[in-house]
Amino acid sequence: MSRSPQFAQLGALLLEAGFSATDARDALEEIRERIAPEEELSFAVLPEAVFVSPLTGEAGSILRMSFASSLSTRQSAMVSRMMHRLRDGRITLEHALGAEQQRIRSAAMRMPLVRWTAGNTLLAAGLAVLFRCPWWAVLVAAVVAGLMGALSVLLRRIRPAAAIVPFLVALLSTVLVSESAAMLGYSSVPLFAVCAPIAILVPGALITNALLELTAADVVSGASRLVYGIVQLGFKAAGIAAGSAWIGLTIDQDSAFLLADVSGVLSAGPAWASLPSAGFSWMGVAALAIGISIAFGAGYRLTAVSIAAMGVAYALLVLIAPFAGSAIATGATASVLFIIARLVERSSFAIPATITFQPAFLLLVPGTVGLVAITSFDVAPVAAALAVFVSLCIGTKLGSIVVDTHWWRLFRRRSSAV
Repeated sequence: MSRSPQFAQLGALLLEAGFSATDARDALEEIRERIAPEEELSFAVLPEAVFVSPLTGEAGSILRMSFASSLSTRQSAMVSRMMHRLRDGRITLEHALGAEQQRIRSAAMRMPLVRWTAGNTLLAAGLAVLFRCPWWAVLVAAVVAGLMGALSVLLRRIRPAAAIVPFLVALLSTVLVSESAAMLGYSSVPLFAVCAPIAILVPGALITNALLELTAADVVSGASRLVYGIVQLGFKAAGIAAGSAWIGLTIDQDSAFLLADVSGVLSAGPAWASLPSAGFSWMGVAALAIGISIAFGAGYRLTAVSIAAMGVAYALLVLIAPFAGSAIATGATASVLFIIARLVERSSFAIPATITFQPAFLLLVPGTVGLVAITSFDVAPVAAALAVFVSLCIGTKLGSIVVDTHWWRLFRRRSSAV
């Protein structure tokens, strides 16, 4: 009996767990070689579909659809651990798709509205502190973020409204931040204070997977994800622009800068108009990581991993940027983080690389800073964001070459040839 339906079901589960198309296909190949080497199967993986085709015989291809990245962070980690046990032969494929899958799905995130609201509040506050917004802007961004987090969850339950969630949330967020600033007596608003409340809607995981797929030559999957991510950024930028025009918001255009340049920003304002000191940046990193973990349903251990990943990313950026510039620093940081993420994924922790790499992604720019660059309508920030994006692609690919290449096989082939 053909195992094609089982492999299709397993591939769909991997996509639900947030695996990239490249990683899902490689995992299916490994499992096939481990448990069914006699059955020749071909796998084609798209962002939300898995094709399994027998290479011999008259059986047709199997198509399995999936809702990509629909599982919580904790559930994704459970899927990764299940795959480790499956590769090691500790469980059968039937057990994995039966009892194990049932256990994973029963661990669904509870109280998503509360978690999304609380997580977005912490994330926005941490991001505003990290990018040295005034204290009043930090508080305003946190309060507005909580409201926008709850609103986005409610709007997603209305299927026709799902398509306009990015635009609508960005529009309302801009209006609320502007009105709050006016009530507090401030005439201009830092751009990051406007973008922070909707940063959680920036498709960081989507663009991360797009990078992984594009650097692995999975052009169809990677390009489709990337285009969709850019469209979402465009909707958010349009929402901010519409809100600014509607309410007459004056945005401080000089507030659009990269994270590596934040240390050069000096505080000259009194009291609530002052900027957080550099020491608060580490608190911002922790708040950002904890906020993402709460919103996406991570447990305590995964939250600790997120904090560590973001801490390493921030430390590397701060250390390398003064000597090599923001673009090179981002590429080097991405390369090191990707190697660490892969090693953690293959260790006994079995945490998917996307989960380890995704939280630090907000610090590595294309998500939030890309939105800021687009929204600022200035050539310099857009050019800087593009340069960092290219550097991130190259850094991720170099990290992948280092950690994913079977070097021992290459050296063994050379020895055999000699």
